[in-house]
Formats: sequence, C-alpha cells, structure tokens
Amino acid sequence: MTDEEKRLLSTFETRLRHLLYLHEEQQRKLDELQGRLAETETRLEELQNAHNELQQRYNDLKSAMTISLNDGDVKETKLRLSQLVREVDKCIALLNE
Repeated sequence: MTDEEKRLLSTFETRLRHLLYLHEEQQRKLDELQGRLAETETRLEELQNAHNELQQRYNDLKSAMTISLNDGDVKETKLRLSQLVREVDKCIALLNE
C-alpha cells in the first residue's frame, strides 16, 4: 500500500467511526423520544378518561336539575327524559346484539 492509499484508508476509517457515533447518538435520541411519546400517550389517555368521567357527572347533574322542575320548565324536562329513554333504548339494543 502506498502512503496515499494509507492516508485515504485512515480518512475513511475516521469518517466511518464518526458516522457510527452519529448513528448511535441519533438512536439514543430516538429511544428517548419514543419513551416520552409513550408517557405522553398514557397521560393523554388518563386525561381523556377524566374528561369522560367529568362529562358524565355533568350530564347526570344536568339531568337531576332538569328533573327537579324548576319554575315550570316542563318542556325542557320532557326533552331530557325523551333523550334518556332513547339512550336506554340504544343500550338495550346493544345488549340484544
């Protein structure tokens, strides 16, 4: 091997090592980001569950307030009761499937 070939081989090895280092560094960053994404997805699911629970509690409270018949608000009460009956019918239909 000539000196020029040795120099080129040495340069190639140096650049290859550098590329391998960069690859490992990017792989570490990717692993970290995937971990953070998994944590974020878990947190999002927890927040969605909490939101759904609060929404259900709000709907229950709204139903209770509507059924209490404040100041002759019979029309709204009838509409809410009709909606509740439709929801029960849907649940029964799902159970029968």
